Amino acid sequence: MKLSSVTNARLAGGGDRVVWGAGLFALGGFADRVGLTEALSAAVPPRGERAPVHDRGAVLVHALLMLAGGGEACTDIEHLRAQRELFGDVASDSTLYRTLTGLGEGGAAALLGAAAAVRELLWADRDRSAPLVVDVDSTLVEVHSENKAGAAPHYKGGFGFHPMVCSTADGEPLWITQRPGNAAANDIADHLEVIDAAVATLPEPDAVGHREGDGDSLVERPLVVRIDAAGCSPRLAAALRDRNIGYAVSARSAPGVQAAIRGGLGDPDRWHNAPKRPGQRKRRGAQVTDLTDLADLSGWPGRTRLIVRREPRHPGAQRSLFPSENFRYWGFLTDQQGSAVQLDRLMRSHADVENAVCRLKDSGLTRMPFTDWHANSAWAAMCMIGLALVGWFQNACLTGALRRAAPKRLRWELWHLPALVCRTARRVLLRLPERHPGAKALLAIAHPR
Repeated sequence: MKLSSVTNARLAGGGDRVVWGAGLFALGGFADRVGLTEALSAAVPPRGERAPVHDRGAVLVHALLMLAGGGEACTDIEHLRAQRELFGDVASDSTLYRTLTGLGEGGAAALLGAAAAVRELLWADRDRSAPLVVDVDSTLVEVHSENKAGAAPHYKGGFGFHPMVCSTADGEPLWITQRPGNAAANDIADHLEVIDAAVATLPEPDAVGHREGDGDSLVERPLVVRIDAAGCSPRLAAALRDRNIGYAVSARSAPGVQAAIRGGLGDPDRWHNAPKRPGQRKRRGAQVTDLTDLADLSGWPGRTRLIVRREPRHPGAQRSLFPSENFRYWGFLTDQQGSAVQLDRLMRSHADVENAVCRLKDSGLTRMPFTDWHANSAWAAMCMIGLALVGWFQNACLTGALRRAAPKRLRWELWHLPALVCRTARRVLLRLPERHPGAKALLAIAHPR
């Protein structure tokens, strides 16, 4: 028997009626319906005396579709230009380059502000009974050119940029601040800048009372910020308290923390079994305790608590707060109310911010394609908006596994879906391949029950 991985079909030209990107076509239509195209158009007014050939809002939405489809540079928009039946008259890569490089200082903030206007519309009917939880984290973006403004050596020995990101607990991007590669991960001023900017993008019922100088009587919905050990600073906690923002920050190893853990070892009744997170494997023997009464927290704002978790050591365990041969200790400082078990569950979910950063890097942030600082800041903002657009589409239009799918699966199953262009009764139809896994999902969007 002759082994073969494909059939004996032959390649031939002339398939002008076949297009790819039916899923991106649906995503672009969704961007139009929620007003993102119009908002971006208003955020980037035309320059010069004559109106541009391509509306800048449409150019930027096409760039978002390119990023969702796996693009990493302006030249990748040429793939959309080849699908005129789906995306119309798409601007060239040169036009996209001029659009992003022409934004200048404040361009990234204008783009993220346009996305905030859409967020306010989409969040209008959200349940606001529970506190809003947001996560702050920084990430490294490697580059291979010394000609990019702001690129610098970073603490891991590489070279590039070190942006800081703020997103909601469910992974929706809110704000990104471009930073040089040598920016410190624990810079308090940068944390406050990102948090303040993210609050400004929230709908008014979520943001009111959390701006600098707001009184606590204005708060309509509690806001809690989760940060890793880079944010373990009483000065940052005090600044958040002044903004009526709750906090939960990973503790650093310190003599006071170790003394508190040592003091709690002799009382087994203090430790409570920690249930596993939904969908994750339980680590046998994990326990949590409140060591606030044993810790010196005099430098921290009032009502700050120290919660510590321990679990049996396992191969590859990270550094522990307390030296032990049997357990790994991890803890955090928070001003939130609740039992130690409840607060442990709240803080451990902060690890999900790593998934949000991975999705962001899989949506174009692995590269900074420009030499100009402001253009790369705008590119980072576009990556954030593109990821937010995909999340909005998933929540509004998809169900099941696709509603939680990562960018790679969405590309294989949805965005790159091929279609056959047919014309009937003065209408254009896109006929999808019935056997393709994503066809059913797209048809459900086009023809809801």
